[in-house]
Amino acid sequence: MQQEFDYIIIGGGSAGSVLASRLTEDPNISVCLLEAGGNGENWTVNIPAAAVVSLPSKINNWAFETVPQAGLNGRKGYQPRGKGLGGSSNINAMIYIRGNQADYDHWASLGNTGWSYQEILPYFIKSENNERLQNEYHGNSGPLSVSDVRTDNPLHQRYIAAAKEQGYKILDDFNGAEQEGLGVYQVTHVNGERCSAARAYLYPHLQRPNLIILTQALTQKILIEQKTAIGVEVQHAGQIKQLRARKEVLLSAGAIQSPQILMLSGIGDQAELAAHKIEVQHHLPGVGKNFHDHPDFIFGYSVKDIQGTFGISIPGSLDMFKQVGRYRKERRGMIASNFAECGGFLKSDPSLSIPNLQLHFVVALVDDHARKFHASHGVSCHVCLLNPRSRGSVQLSGNKISDPLKIDPNFLADEQDLEDLVQGFKLTRKLMHSPSLSEIYKRDLFTEYVKTDDDIRQILRERTDTVYHPVGSCKMGVDDMAVVDPQLRVYGIQNLRVVDASIMPTVVNGNTNAPVIMIAEKAADLIRQSAFTQYVA
Repeated sequence: MQQEFDYIIIGGGSAGSVLASRLTEDPNISVCLLEAGGNGENWTVNIPAAAVVSLPSKINNWAFETVPQAGLNGRKGYQPRGKGLGGSSNINAMIYIRGNQADYDHWASLGNTGWSYQEILPYFIKSENNERLQNEYHGNSGPLSVSDVRTDNPLHQRYIAAAKEQGYKILDDFNGAEQEGLGVYQVTHVNGERCSAARAYLYPHLQRPNLIILTQALTQKILIEQKTAIGVEVQHAGQIKQLRARKEVLLSAGAIQSPQILMLSGIGDQAELAAHKIEVQHHLPGVGKNFHDHPDFIFGYSVKDIQGTFGISIPGSLDMFKQVGRYRKERRGMIASNFAECGGFLKSDPSLSIPNLQLHFVVALVDDHARKFHASHGVSCHVCLLNPRSRGSVQLSGNKISDPLKIDPNFLADEQDLEDLVQGFKLTRKLMHSPSLSEIYKRDLFTEYVKTDDDIRQILRERTDTVYHPVGSCKMGVDDMAVVDPQLRVYGIQNLRVVDASIMPTVVNGNTNAPVIMIAEKAADLIRQSAFTQYVA
């Protein structure tokens, strides 16, 4: 097997798929992509509704747990992360959201030159193939297919009617001129099937001779000599192998595993590394710090009429049999569901400049990430806090890749996060109790006896957890705790970049998959520019 490449990419998830695809457009560049999971090509990935198989299990999923969360009454949180080519785009709810324009202008204001909204918008457009929207905000020829959800679900009309009853604006595009409002989400689907990052970017180019993909390849560490990344040590096919990178090592293992690999490679806080007997290559105290995520609470209601909802019942089973037939013929109906079909963005306080709450309206009962089972048909609604103040960390428990990580999003550590979620709870419950929705309910499963603000605080601490948007653990910036510079180069180490959600200084106002794809699109250009500059020099 070839042992030397121009670029080695660690992680075949959303960012790694984009990087491998874009860099190998140049036939003179060789790339090796390392992925710890499989090839990501099976029915549990491709069929949208099959996400319910992966989310609560270890199928296509690392299924991490957090350390006990003081803000959640000592409960451990759950952190599902995609495993296999496509990464978390294989198991997510496929919602296409970019965040708020102000998110990126804020990043730029922190010293991250080149990351303002106007500067990153072309990369969103470049990546996107939107089947409906054609305007200055959207792309129609990119690899990533974006479409309206094809379920024809009558509950969409009820949700929109409830939003109107509460006086909310109805939006048909959450990625355009404005974000505040409610409506039906667009999804990363192609012909009613999941369009993962691997399906969009990798699978069409597997025949490229300059692209080598190793699956079931578990990276042990980055090889560093004289403050320069020279390759990767990886376990593959029962052997430990050393692969060399002539130009750069690109770390795209995600917000949980990218800091882990940096620390195992000797890059991190020297005191923490010394505690695990890891030789320090470079003291970089920000590695694993600034870790944060959107805290999320879910309402759940059983319903009188099963139409448009998932659940276990004899009529439901008969309908599902028909739905499978319809999906096979038309790629439409409930099997095409991403579950969280509707939602939107609200302000907990009208004086805020941008929304700080996001809703996900789900056409099924959701309890503990689908790990607790309810036979009844129902609907749910998530409310998450978009810009939490709480910050946590990712830390090692040992010096091997197999040692479990100490993952700590530190949810609700900041009291203001709790108070903002209290307001979010009230607004969401009011929406869910609007006439158009409340008339279909049989029972409020989780919040029936919640009356006072103290009751709300109590149930938030009892039931809040992640909505799957961990970021920030290798943050981009120019301050002492930054891990990468605005070109995503790791401080203090040559020829090493981090390209994934871990570089976000602050989490975006929305789902994180589309922003990660944008980051990788921009990174591919930064890498090419850097290589050209070196060549000219």
